[in-house]
Amino acid sequence: MILREITHRLDEIFKIRTAEHFDNVGLLCGNPEREISGMLVCHDALETVVDEAIKRELNLIIAFHPIIFSGMKSITAKNYVEKAVLKAIENKIAIYAIHTAFDNDYFGVNYAICNALGLHHQKILMPKFSSLKKLEVYVPKTHSEAVRDAILQAGAGEIGFYDDCSFSVEGQGSFRPKEGANPFLGKQNEREYVEEKLISCIFEEYKMSKILRAMYSAHPYEEVAHQIISIDNENPYSGLGKYGDLVQEMEEIDFLKMVKEKLGLKVIRHSNFTKKKIKRVGVLGGSGTSGIVAAKAKNCDAYLTGDYKYHDFFQAEGEVLLCDIGHFESEQFVVQQIFEILLEKFPTFAVLKSNLNTNPVNYFL
Repeated sequence: MILREITHRLDEIFKIRTAEHFDNVGLLCGNPEREISGMLVCHDALETVVDEAIKRELNLIIAFHPIIFSGMKSITAKNYVEKAVLKAIENKIAIYAIHTAFDNDYFGVNYAICNALGLHHQKILMPKFSSLKKLEVYVPKTHSEAVRDAILQAGAGEIGFYDDCSFSVEGQGSFRPKEGANPFLGKQNEREYVEEKLISCIFEEYKMSKILRAMYSAHPYEEVAHQIISIDNENPYSGLGKYGDLVQEMEEIDFLKMVKEKLGLKVIRHSNFTKKKIKRVGVLGGSGTSGIVAAKAKNCDAYLTGDYKYHDFFQAEGEVLLCDIGHFESEQFVVQQIFEILLEKFPTFAVLKSNLNTNPVNYFL
């Protein structure tokens, strides 16, 4: 299987177009026409990981973090990023990154943390806004089900744990073909009346091209009357962070002990105790201090993420227990999650996990 075919499937599997606008995801380097021997799944595509891929004879690295994050004007091995990329290019190894596409996935990074902590009634902490669209298309009744089937199969009408969601209403449409038209129904310069259905459905913006292609392919008219409407509704199944409830509320000390045990942590930095019991917990894998306000708005008793700065802890204001569990530690389940997904989606392909721990942070206790 060539790299182009694999990356096309990866883009769909990990909904790569749902990544945050600032991110650098997808194929970072590699010849799309090259035959791929196997995949190595890792957290960070460092030079040591490239060495591991060479040793294990795998020429596609699937990384969570993008090794190339900002612009590069040269590649001369002058820093850790350029060393990794240069070695990958010289050894014909491709690198593909997933990052915030998996952060935004309902079953992604934060889903694993919530499960490890035993949280129930999980919801997205910061749902995406303006990511939903509505398609309305007018179809002659004779072809309405064919068009409906086509757009639903292309991914329209998927809402959370439901799919094939649509609505239709019958009415009468009119049109007059002018010179140069090649109408499916009617004659040039004569008004035609047709019994039609208006079919509407919701879809996520990243699916739009595929859905429109399916609509045009199935629709009999040469000019398809349709409209795309932007929706301000939040998307409750896509966004950064999650929150949920413990089965039983806990004292703050006992909660911290539980988190430390469940996540295998050496240390937890935290804000002042609120002197309240912990029931609702918010999480955001990686660097997530941007979620503090949302965690407080969702009435979280504790909020777990990484990379808190000194002044971030003041935002607790006695309302929430802010816990810094470490950047890498909050993403510790990612490699296993991606590995299991790839094993399922590529059952006849060589998919291996990296044996290296790429966490750059060490603790002297």
